[in-house]
Amino acid sequence: MSTTERPRILVVGGGYVGLYAARRILKKMRFGEATVTVVDPRSYMTYQPFLPETAAGSISPRHVVVPLRRVLPKAEVLTGRVTSVDQDRKVAVIEPLVGEAYELPFDYLVVALGAVSRTFPIPGLAENGIGMKGVEEAVDLRNHILEQLDLADSTTDEEIRRKALTFVFVGGGFAGAETIGEVEDMARDACKYYTNVKREDMRFVLVEAANRILPEVGPELGKWGLEHLRERGIEVYLETSMKSCVDKHVVLANGLEVDASTIVWTAGVKPNPALANFGLPLGPRGHVDTAPTLQVQGMDYVWAAGDNAQVPDLASGEGAWCPPNAQHALRQAKVLGDNVVSGMRGFPQHEYKHKNMGAVAGLGLHKGVALLFGKVKLKGRLAWYCHRGYHGMAVPTFNRKFRVLADWTLAVFLKRDVVALGALENPREEFYEAAAPVTAAAAAKAKAPEGEKAKAS
Repeated sequence: MSTTERPRILVVGGGYVGLYAARRILKKMRFGEATVTVVDPRSYMTYQPFLPETAAGSISPRHVVVPLRRVLPKAEVLTGRVTSVDQDRKVAVIEPLVGEAYELPFDYLVVALGAVSRTFPIPGLAENGIGMKGVEEAVDLRNHILEQLDLADSTTDEEIRRKALTFVFVGGGFAGAETIGEVEDMARDACKYYTNVKREDMRFVLVEAANRILPEVGPELGKWGLEHLRERGIEVYLETSMKSCVDKHVVLANGLEVDASTIVWTAGVKPNPALANFGLPLGPRGHVDTAPTLQVQGMDYVWAAGDNAQVPDLASGEGAWCPPNAQHALRQAKVLGDNVVSGMRGFPQHEYKHKNMGAVAGLGLHKGVALLFGKVKLKGRLAWYCHRGYHGMAVPTFNRKFRVLADWTLAVFLKRDVVALGALENPREEFYEAAAPVTAAAAAKAKAPEGEKAKAS
């Protein structure tokens, strides 16, 4: 037992699985039966399927995140990271955002760390790439692209202009195809307000290592999605990869070289590398090895689900694993929550089994693809309605459902907002320039004649 008066259920990660599992446990528990502690570096959960629409300005950034403390008022929410777990002592090391690390004992453990971007040692990627795993990245991408349009509209340097209007996206799965589709749609709308920028001046490039895009919806709809993007003027290169992007000079394996102001990386995900320090059995790709009950193999007090776990897919047959998507994460979290309470009370565990209901993807306003129940194939506006309908219902809490619906409803009557707020990245810069002491060199430069100023700079 832990040092607390009642058992502690430690939930590592406040994402989709962590949030829903904690809610389920709190709902099923008797009052005072256990303490539920949720640890995450962020104090909110992000609904990642809405990030492409956030990057395009269709949904407000605050409406795709759910504050953990508000949704889990009966839980103990700690903002920090679990850096390691001692399974023998049942102790986790918590590293808060500020201050020294400390140990936290537990009796039951839920591992819901999720996944991080899967990257490769490509020269220049770390310095110049933008990911799409968090709402911060989606907001930054939107601001960045609109700033590039501002820059291109104002400059007389053709080389700078060409680079500003070139956008490269790496990865043709859901995240990559949806993001480039939404962002191209936004840029097409935005250029109407610029004198010197037209859609024909922009260059959108999608790079995919496989021989097709959108593999989640099958080959037929994937082919339609490919043709649709190309009809919109997006260059799609299959069976190729990015070799380097030093100084934003993109070099592809097929020989194409282009200077691009924007490089977006959406080439898959991998389990959170912190799992290596948790003392758990891991699969060949770093996922936590779980039984169909979501219990970690060989451990009756540890459960795992979501992107960081390899969960047997009982509905698909022997040897199959559940794909890492919101559809499975939501249902796994509920079964996991029930099993934690059952395990705490000494009751039998239930196995997780769910037949995939299909997949939906949005490629911009009124454009999308959908595969429903493995049979019904939709494309265009109807598929887009399915995409919005499904995710509108799946986003957590009534509060967020209502806010997202309000965003969509207002967009029917109002034009898309195309304001770039890039200054948010450095909000104190202007104040600092006004308040900072003037150095001797800066003062001398300010007093110098115009010719000498240019010479000094």
